[in-house]
Amino acid sequence: MRSHRPAAPRSPRVRARTAAIGAFVVLAAMVPAGAVAAGTQTIDAQLPYACTLPSGTQPATVRISADFPDRVNTGEAFSPTDVTTTVELPAEAVADLTPLSAATAQAATRLTVGVTQNEAAAEATWRGTAEPVTLPGSGPLTLTTTGDVPSVTGQGDGDLTFSAGNLAIDVALATADGAAAGPGSVTVDCTPAEDAPGKGLLATVPVGSATPEPGGSPSRPDSPSGPPDPSSAGPTDEPERQQRDQAPEVEESTPGGTVQDRRDAPQCRYDDEHPFTSLSLNAYTTGYSNVRKLGGASLLPVYCVLIEQDDFPELVVGEDGSLHFLAVSEGRLHYQGRKESPPFKATFLTFGFTPTTATMVMEQTGPMTVSTDSTVGEKLRAETVVRVPIVLRVTDLKVNGTPLDVGPNCRTEKPLSSIDPDPANHPGDHLVLYGIGEHAPPEMATGYMLTSGGPLTGEMTIPAFTGCGTAAGENLDRLLTASVSGPGNYVKQIQGQTCLPFDPDFGDGDLRAAQCTRDLQPYVIPVPER
Repeated sequence: MRSHRPAAPRSPRVRARTAAIGAFVVLAAMVPAGAVAAGTQTIDAQLPYACTLPSGTQPATVRISADFPDRVNTGEAFSPTDVTTTVELPAEAVADLTPLSAATAQAATRLTVGVTQNEAAAEATWRGTAEPVTLPGSGPLTLTTTGDVPSVTGQGDGDLTFSAGNLAIDVALATADGAAAGPGSVTVDCTPAEDAPGKGLLATVPVGSATPEPGGSPSRPDSPSGPPDPSSAGPTDEPERQQRDQAPEVEESTPGGTVQDRRDAPQCRYDDEHPFTSLSLNAYTTGYSNVRKLGGASLLPVYCVLIEQDDFPELVVGEDGSLHFLAVSEGRLHYQGRKESPPFKATFLTFGFTPTTATMVMEQTGPMTVSTDSTVGEKLRAETVVRVPIVLRVTDLKVNGTPLDVGPNCRTEKPLSSIDPDPANHPGDHLVLYGIGEHAPPEMATGYMLTSGGPLTGEMTIPAFTGCGTAAGENLDRLLTASVSGPGNYVKQIQGQTCLPFDPDFGDGDLRAAQCTRDLQPYVIPVPER
């Protein structure tokens, strides 16, 4: 498993490119543009793209709109605001999706945006999410996403230019009754067409307080008129030149979040009771789970999973001659030594008008299996099915601000359940999540793979509740069952990059490339996506 590990956060090519970047910093913090610029410029770019689908490469139109500041000062951070990405896929793309019995599609986009200043260049990722839309019976499919984007800081004078690059569209597919369709999630990779106007240019933001001259280079307000005299260049000019051409500092906003996010993440490391082996992995996971009855979604907390990889994957030759490696790894939720998640809260309007807040815990009640079918070809394609029995335990409940005593044993009467693709070999109630990924070294892996992480999606039924209330108080089983229990609840979880404690990668001094912290916890903390 180690030999084809697709988890490297950066390929050597990307690391080398990053080492040559200069003159600005892409920060993870979100800073309103209005804080650094009085005026704004609104951009609305319509660009041609080519998207890879099962039927082949198809043209697509991508429209990107956002507000940028008119000008910023050197050293001040800003973020584009009101960022919207709209993708129009042709009718052929819809035909690729509908054979999967899909009726709705929910999109999440990841747009690579190149940012340059003078001779320096870097990349940022603009992420967007959307609510599900109905797949059209004919004609094109339009997917529109919105979301916050990383901030940018110009370290010297000179224009910052933003250009659209590659686009990945994660599409969650569901049937008319809300169940996951086909694999549950499909990733469509798109690249700018060769005839994209202006090479995908989105916006130009001048940096520095000086007024640009017609030639495009800012002049110092106290500079005399006329051409510069080389003999007059004193020692004070060199530091200014070095400031413009200083060594790069880049801190990209990634799905891994930032080091500061660790304050909200539980401990995720092996201990004496759970020692690691040469095949052990640990990872953080988070996400959202819809509650269909209440018309809302519950944010799942960042939780820890300990994974033991399959030591002997099975090699199988398919009917078409393709080579498959079949592996079954095992995992366990891990929180303070128990097989459960940290407590988390969810607030909904029960029966449409009564605010109800529940504190819950996901409790693992049996083995977690991670079954991976890896097809070997020009790209390594991995299809993963995660099966885990999870009971939902309620520890606290407030209805319209009034606490209700649920007692110590309030939980679903059996585990959350999904329709299993192989029920004969996997009987019983358990949650099923699906992930699909590809990897063509030395490029980054896309989609989901066990070691590099990514999106896992599925659909579940929430069982009835039992044991809720106390002997001296009111029985709350029927209240919770009527409010929450039922089928058709969509789940999307994001697993982060794993850490291999037996052979940890600390990033070779570059924290942006780290996989493990010094105390052997996963360095990457994922960001939930709807």
